[in-house]
Amino acid sequence: MAEAIKNHRQFTDNELIIATHNQGKLREIRALLSDRNIAVTSAGEHDLEEPEETEDSFTGNAILKARAAAMATNRPALSDDSGLVVPALGGAPGIYSARWAGNSKDFAMAMGRVEQELIASGSPDRDAHFICALSLVWPDGHDETFVGRVDGQLVFPPRGDRGFGYDPIFIATGYDITFGEMEPALKHSIGHRADAFSQLMAACFGDHDPAG
Repeated sequence: MAEAIKNHRQFTDNELIIATHNQGKLREIRALLSDRNIAVTSAGEHDLEEPEETEDSFTGNAILKARAAAMATNRPALSDDSGLVVPALGGAPGIYSARWAGNSKDFAMAMGRVEQELIASGSPDRDAHFICALSLVWPDGHDETFVGRVDGQLVFPPRGDRGFGYDPIFIATGYDITFGEMEPALKHSIGHRADAFSQLMAACFGDHDPAG
């Protein structure tokens, strides 16, 4: 474990750009960084346009977005690319999770589309998982990227008005409420973003478990 940690670049700056315009993601990441003496600002606060996501994976898109912000601001940038993966739909919506919500970010519409496509598929399988690729990129182009995952089941109709995105239709394994019904602090501790974030903190911020 210790040897692996030494191979990762350590974050020593006092400012970090969060390369997102998604307020829900920004809130989650800010909460995860709340105990750090780091000035956290968003891409929107720097008037950065969202780059076109042209990669074919969560990891590729996370690196692309973080690199664009780091180059534009000359500061380290952190980007998340995440989405809902439904095996019964061949992995959709996957990297297109946000696009299913359209330009208006209408996730009620997106969740309805998931339900309709599952019905049309004829499959009773409601397994799903969230994936989060989290990429930290420095202005010199170096990146440290980690992937988190949380497994669960889909439920319809949507339940709860907490969280964001597809949270109201997702129940994590071992729980009986959706992410949309869950207290934010609990979701932050068990979700895909928290999984990726804990890997990032262990590798680049020295937050490893001495017993690990």
